[in-house]
Amino acid sequence: MCKTNDFSILDVDSRIKLLQVLEKGGLILFPTDTIWGIGCDATNVNAVEKVYELKQRPSSKPLIVLVDSITMLREYVSHLHPKIETLLEYHQRPLTVIYDKGVGIAPNAMAKDGSVGIRMVTDSFCKDIITNFGKPIIATSANVSEKPFPGNFGEITSDIIQGVDFVARIRQSEKNINEPSVIVRLDDNGELIFLRE
Repeated sequence: MCKTNDFSILDVDSRIKLLQVLEKGGLILFPTDTIWGIGCDATNVNAVEKVYELKQRPSSKPLIVLVDSITMLREYVSHLHPKIETLLEYHQRPLTVIYDKGVGIAPNAMAKDGSVGIRMVTDSFCKDIITNFGKPIIATSANVSEKPFPGNFGEITSDIIQGVDFVARIRQSEKNINEPSVIVRLDDNGELIFLRE
């Protein structure tokens, strides 16, 4: 479901700072179309490494990448199956798709076999960040690895907040508990497998 809060709700200085942090390989803390996430430039190996360090997450666990459109998605995957494209057009909940081969994504954000999880966002705030940045961004839950994910901003621990370079001042007072996305992939026969519903 598309939220009404878009990028323009931030003041001009905050918008400039957010984009500068992404450009310089820094980390942002922001509400996604699912839960609050830690984000960075998905094409920057050093930025991605900072995410792993902050989350204390093994680098063997790949990260999720956000894109703003099917057009951007096509630039970063080797093949977009028509069945997936149709699913992206009509699926109601946030949907992360595992693609067999990522293109131009930082290698440490992908699985060892080159596959990558990418979500096309419908949330206007996330979409505007990505569109203004011009590249995909990482979005991983704003928690230390193996700890519960935060359902809202109030559940994010101080070590995560202090470990990023920019915190989005939007939706921080919301108390509703959000859930991670649905995750799917195509099997070798072109059938959809739901890895997380």
